[in-house]
Amino acid sequence: MLECLIVGDSIAVGTHQFRQECALAGKGGINSRQFNKNYAQKIEPAETVIISLGSNDHDGVNTFKELLAMRERIEGKRVFWIMPAIKPHIQDMVEIIARNFGDTVLPITRLQPDKVHPSWAGYKDIAAKTK
Repeated sequence: MLECLIVGDSIAVGTHQFRQECALAGKGGINSRQFNKNYAQKIEPAETVIISLGSNDHDGVNTFKELLAMRERIEGKRVFWIMPAIKPHIQDMVEIIARNFGDTVLPITRLQPDKVHPSWAGYKDIAAKTK
């Protein structure tokens, strides 16, 4: 079992910069459907799992279905979701899935000017809350 795994999009990649001891399964710009396609194999179990997906989803993605399918493949003692800073309807989906699995949701409290990605201080906050 891994100690720590980060999965998802560019926010996951940025989080990995502050939690380099964690394994990373993800890449910038990926949406939840692409994630499930590219990482279709079983995701390795981990003590701590940090998820960031949904920010890149568009109307052609069945976000709830894709996030749920991804979460059902996750095995972790502690699972954290980084709440997308945009798209309130996707935020609601993340909340529902996280609650049903007993996961912790972390809002992005400090943003870069793009209003999507955490600032460096925001990434440090996320890293500290997931240790």
